[in-house]
Amino acid sequence: MAQVPQTFFDALAVRTWCGLALEALGRAREEIDAINVYPVADGDTGTNLYLTVESAVGAVEAVFAGHAVDARDTEGPLLADAARAMAHGALIGARGNSGTILAQLLRGMSQVLADGDNAHTDGPGLRLALRRAADAARQAVAHPVEGTVLSVASAAADAAGDTQGDCGTVARAAYEAACTALAATPEQLAVLGRAGVVDAGGRGLVAVLGALVETFTGEAPGVVGAVGGRPGSGSGSVSFSSEAGPFSSEAEEIPRDGAADCPEPGETAAEDGPAYEVIYLLEAGDDAVERLRARLDGLGDSLVVVGGDGLWNVHVHVDDAGAAVEAGVEAGRPYRIRITHFGVDDVHSVRGERPPRERAQRAVVAVVPGEGLAGLYAEAGATTVLARPGEPPASGELVEAVRRAHAREVVLLPNDAELRHTAAAAAEQARAEGVRVALIPTRSPIQGIAALAVHAPERRFDEDVVSMTSAAGATRHAEVVVAERQSWTMAGICQAGDVLGLIDGDVAVIGSDVTATAEAVLDRMLSAGGELVTLVLGDEAPPPIADHLEHRVREAYLAVDTVVYRGGRQGALLLIGVE
Repeated sequence: MAQVPQTFFDALAVRTWCGLALEALGRAREEIDAINVYPVADGDTGTNLYLTVESAVGAVEAVFAGHAVDARDTEGPLLADAARAMAHGALIGARGNSGTILAQLLRGMSQVLADGDNAHTDGPGLRLALRRAADAARQAVAHPVEGTVLSVASAAADAAGDTQGDCGTVARAAYEAACTALAATPEQLAVLGRAGVVDAGGRGLVAVLGALVETFTGEAPGVVGAVGGRPGSGSGSVSFSSEAGPFSSEAEEIPRDGAADCPEPGETAAEDGPAYEVIYLLEAGDDAVERLRARLDGLGDSLVVVGGDGLWNVHVHVDDAGAAVEAGVEAGRPYRIRITHFGVDDVHSVRGERPPRERAQRAVVAVVPGEGLAGLYAEAGATTVLARPGEPPASGELVEAVRRAHAREVVLLPNDAELRHTAAAAAEQARAEGVRVALIPTRSPIQGIAALAVHAPERRFDEDVVSMTSAAGATRHAEVVVAERQSWTMAGICQAGDVLGLIDGDVAVIGSDVTATAEAVLDRMLSAGGELVTLVLGDEAPPPIADHLEHRVREAYLAVDTVVYRGGRQGALLLIGVE
């Protein structure tokens, strides 16, 4: 059925465009995932773009729903309301390198669309919005590379700027120019030419622009064939359909002589890149973000920082995930931190020759309460979901983490008794998507560490799960926290400000001194025996506490080892494990 065209770019047009873009990306998701080879061949660009736009759609729908419940509102939201909601939703929901750039494209457009109290804008306004979008996205990328979504966005903006007419005419000019630019990406970026594909992020943007055309004309753009490369030539041409049909690419053969061993312009000479993708939202001022950009640029690559007005989305590929998160802590308040370990089959370099990876056989997904623990788990190969105090993850976030793990079999570690039902719901949904999931009911990140320590992917799945479950169950866990209010406990009445020592979830010690309370808890736990003590220090723990407890273990308990980790802002002052 043909879409009813929108005459002007108003709030309803924003809503329509977002919905059509989500549908287009839904149809094209698997195809885009399959051609994802740059900057990492991890096969998730289509999924990341879909999730980013899905978040934008949710924010826009919330604005319309808010106006619908107000009986006095007969006109609905303004263009500025819908545009800002679209940009904010994309920002907080951006996934991956491509999704982060798309969020900035939408933010750039919204800055023009939301300028003033106009109910709508027209063709000239759309021209300005597309220009602002392309410029904003390019500025957000630390080291822009041609042959990517940035090139496609610039071409669309250039064509729009040269076009006179209404929104439909401008949108179609931008779309057609984007198609041409997309077809040229294999010639601009050698890794695409070698793989015989176009840029995946650019392909996603073409789908989004196709939805923009449909919004204003009522019809989806037709098949654009044999564009790019040399006119009239098969070499370098790419044909595709706006209905998300498969690409066919006939890239020119790359000469296999000595010159092929040199990096192409815009490429790096390194064949292996960083091991982790780190993404987080950040509340920080402009000056702090500028310092953060410089810090992260020295830690890794694929750096994209988007947003503004105090809220940012940070994306970077690094070898030291903990350092990337710590840089965010120094800049402001990072949250919704996602750390993904690239598998051995992921290709991070633009010089990679291999096709996008297939699913790994097995992965571990874990919920962790602090940045330090997130880095620790990620270094051990786990995909992490950060849970801040008072901000437990929803089942959807766990399902998304399972998808990011990209494995046939997944071991899920909730690391919190309160997350048992949430994790169970996520596991059921993941199983419905064809992933074999085992939920180990870990009640503390300490138990998760023990389980992860014996994880052996080469074993049969059931054997691995039994071994990890056994290790977690054999680990007693404790935490030292500060009471927030007066309360009855198993150890008596505590007052606000008292130091509490909880063993296996129950209050066992009430004290006034953190170190003394921690020592009492540790003594109680070791009275039943143990071979290894694990200490995870929170940011607010007294600096000498680790040395004091290590000395206590050495002096009072023979043949017991101690390991110490920094957990960051994990809620508890101290986590203790004995196994």
